[in-house]
Amino acid sequence: MTEEINQAIPVSYFDIDKATKIKGFTMPSDILTCSLLRTLAVSKPASKFLELGTGTGLSTSWILDGMDDSSTIVSIDNDETLLQIAQTFLGHDKRLSLVLTDGEEWVKANEGQKFDYIFADTWHGKYLLLDEVLAMLNKGGLYIVDDMLPQPNWPEGHQEKAINFVKSLESRNDLSLTKQIWATGIIIAVKK
Repeated sequence: MTEEINQAIPVSYFDIDKATKIKGFTMPSDILTCSLLRTLAVSKPASKFLELGTGTGLSTSWILDGMDDSSTIVSIDNDETLLQIAQTFLGHDKRLSLVLTDGEEWVKANEGQKFDYIFADTWHGKYLLLDEVLAMLNKGGLYIVDDMLPQPNWPEGHQEKAINFVKSLESRNDLSLTKQIWATGIIIAVKK
């Protein structure tokens, strides 16, 4: 799939990808999704970014690659072994704050914060605490989710959760959204 990406892949991506495979992590971000995340990051100069679900940092590396020097990103995950991979290869970037925590605890403790770009790649901010996370999004801010098309690693009953989640987003009048049947299934919403 890398041949479909016309621009340079972030240098750290290859090291993170290798470590991810060695670790046996089976839910890494799709490279097409990562490329889109970088492109969207470029559209938000001098902004505050939030990634819910760092994993090993594959998508984080692309978001950082699109961010300017005046932007910052907070990326959270509850799995220390996965977060350590991201720390090893991305921890030197002063724009990045990697946080080891439970998603619900972090969202509830940081409800007053505002962001211009939120990538929700875990349950919290997507299937749980959606209202709270969307309240953290500035007007004109981007809210991005992936894995909306059926995935081989989905547990039984997850497709119904995804369908209900999409219906919930569609029913909101504070978002303008586009659903893409591309990569793993992406939704991009902008706060009105």
